[in-house]
Amino acid sequence: MTKLTCRSCGTELKHTLLDLGETPLANSYVELQKADQSDAQYPLHARVCSNCFLVQVDDVVPPEDIFSDYAYFSSFASSWVEHAKHYADNAEKRFGLNSSSFVVEVASNDGYLLQHFVNNDIRVLGIEPAANVAEEARKKAVPTEVTFFGKLTAEKVLSEHGPADLMAANNVLAHVPDINDFVTGFSTLLADQGVVSFEFPSLLNLIENVQFDTIYHEHFSYLSLLAIEKCFERNGLRVFDVEELPTHGGSYRVWACKASSAREETTTLHMVRQKEVSAKLDKIAGYENFEPRVKKLREELITFLTKAKAEGKKVIGYGAAAKGNTLLNYCGIDKNLISHVADLSPHKQNTLLPGSRIPVIAPSEIAVLRPDYILILPWNLKTEISTSLSYVSEWGCKFVIPVPTTEVLS
Repeated sequence: MTKLTCRSCGTELKHTLLDLGETPLANSYVELQKADQSDAQYPLHARVCSNCFLVQVDDVVPPEDIFSDYAYFSSFASSWVEHAKHYADNAEKRFGLNSSSFVVEVASNDGYLLQHFVNNDIRVLGIEPAANVAEEARKKAVPTEVTFFGKLTAEKVLSEHGPADLMAANNVLAHVPDINDFVTGFSTLLADQGVVSFEFPSLLNLIENVQFDTIYHEHFSYLSLLAIEKCFERNGLRVFDVEELPTHGGSYRVWACKASSAREETTTLHMVRQKEVSAKLDKIAGYENFEPRVKKLREELITFLTKAKAEGKKVIGYGAAAKGNTLLNYCGIDKNLISHVADLSPHKQNTLLPGSRIPVIAPSEIAVLRPDYILILPWNLKTEISTSLSYVSEWGCKFVIPVPTTEVLS
C-alpha cells in the first residue's frame, strides 16, 4: 500500500482526526431525471500531520471534477456580500489603495467581492476555475480569468497585468490539493510591499465546537494558524496579522506579505498563536478524542428526528449546503426523516441532495408544507435564516440547529 504523506511538508500521515467512511461529493446535486442513478462514493478520512499539524483529507477526487462547474454562488448569501463590502472598504483605507492600485482575487466566484473595488474605480482581476460562476462575475463588470491558480498562472498574470498591491483568497486555501504551488503563486504575483489576505474556517473552532460537517471532499485541508505559518514560510510568504471573524462558524483572516517585507507582526497574531498552543494544536494530543464527540452529536440528532417522526411531526431542512450533506450522509438521514430541504438558489432547486436524495425546493414551498420543525443545515447562518423565515411562527414551527449539539431555538 502506498504511504500517505502530508501535502504541505511531505511527512508520512499516521494519525486520524475523523473517518467519515465513503460519501458522495457534497456539492454533486442530483438532477431529477438521474434519480435512478447511484451516487459515486469516495473515502472521506481526515488525518493529522505529526510534523506541521496540517489536517487533511485524502486526495481522491481531481479538482476539475469538483470546481469546473460549481453550484455555489457567493451572492446568494446577503450577509456574505455585506462582509465582502466591509473588507473592501477597510482594505482601501488601511493600505492606501487608489485608482492606480491593482487588486486580484483568487477563487473570485461571482464577483461578490471585487465588484466593490470596481465601484471605487480600482483595477481588478478575478481568477475563478468555474466557467459558469465566472460568467456571473463578468455581468458585474468584474474581468475574470477562468483557470486554476498556482505559480504558472501567477507568472502569466504578472507578465500581462503587473504585480498586485492586494490579493485576496477567501475560503479557497482549503480547496487546493497542491497547497505549496498555490501559496507560491501569491509570493510570485505580489508587489514587493503588497499584501494578501486569506480567510478560512478555524481548525480550533472546528475541534472545539464539533464542526465535523465542514469536512468534505472539496475541502482538502483544515487550517490552523500554526500549520499555515509553516506552509507560508516554505513558500516565500510571512504572516504579519490575523483577525478572528464570526463567518463560517469562526474563521481567521490571515494577512501575509513577502518574506522580505518589513511589516511588523501584530499583538493579535501573537495572541492567536498562543491560543492555538494552549489548545495543544502543536501536539497530536490536541487532535485526539474528536471522533467520540462527533458520534454523540449524531446520536442526539437521530434521536430528535426519530422522536419527531413518531409524534407525527413534519421536519424539513433549510439550506442545501455542502456541510448539510456531510451531516445528513454521516448520520444516515434521508427523506423518511426530513421530507424536503428548501434553498434560495435556483441552481439547487428541483434537484436531489447527494446521498440522502432529499428533494430541494424553493423557500416559497415552506408555507404550503407548514412543517413543525425546520432544521437549519448551514447553522453558521442561523440568525439570518431564522429572521428571514420568522413568519413560520404563525403555525408554531420551530427552528433546530444540529451543531455542536441538537438545539431547538426558542
